[in-house]
Amino acid sequence: MGPHGDGDIENVESESRRRPISTVVFVIAMQAEAQPLVNKFGLSETSDSPLGKGLPWVLYHGLHKDLRIYVVCPGKDAASGMFLLLPLFITLIDINNNSARIDSVGTVPASLITFASIQALQPDILINAGTCGAFKVKGANIGDVFLVSDVVFHDRRIPIPMFDLYGVGLRQAFSTPNLLKELNLKIGRLSTGDSLDMSTQDESLIIANDATLKDMEGAAVAYVAELLKVPVIFLKAVTDLIDGDKPAAEEFLQNLAVVTSALEETATKVINFIHGKTLSDL
Repeated sequence: MGPHGDGDIENVESESRRRPISTVVFVIAMQAEAQPLVNKFGLSETSDSPLGKGLPWVLYHGLHKDLRIYVVCPGKDAASGMFLLLPLFITLIDINNNSARIDSVGTVPASLITFASIQALQPDILINAGTCGAFKVKGANIGDVFLVSDVVFHDRRIPIPMFDLYGVGLRQAFSTPNLLKELNLKIGRLSTGDSLDMSTQDESLIIANDATLKDMEGAAVAYVAELLKVPVIFLKAVTDLIDGDKPAAEEFLQNLAVVTSALEETATKVINFIHGKTLSDL
């Protein structure tokens, strides 16, 4: 068979929009964020993962009615040494022989598992679900779950013409007007960087880019999804207020359990809405 022309690709994409969605992949950074959803749908961990051998990535699978659901997490990274652990932090790590295994958060692990998941699982749609920081001045409150409109980076500072735009990396989330209306979600722009805290330079760029939300994975997931032409939506639940009066790490840990429960509830509603629909119906 010869190579597809542009017209052939457009026809394939148009056809996929009219076909009922059969496979959904959730890309989730932290086990604590994923577990409520895994429990809700009774998903099973895959022992012989198609994502690759000898890797820390964790894949869960299951069926909801006739909809195939996968949840993929980047798994744990090893860090050795003596640890002084906050009680709230204990739930986020595995400790063995004075070695802590922590969630592999950030843009690099997110990019890798997104690429591997698309290649191996061939999803009709990706959902990047997770927690985030947000600006209360933009109307965000702890526990709110946002549907993301578009994504940018705030820590890729390249002050050269055109490279500066590449650094920001503005990309649109897949448009889901019917889903937005049905679930009555808040909507906002998401800004991604590899740090939980926010430097003065980061803050300036986040504000300049008019972002409401801040996370550590979203724009990286969007980059890979765009490369491989897979639609992606983002569900982000607010654990900490960027312009609040508490340190981000403290507020994140304090609210994580409650907020991940809210995230699961919204993700469940999204799955129920998606079931039996085409991409065009969303």
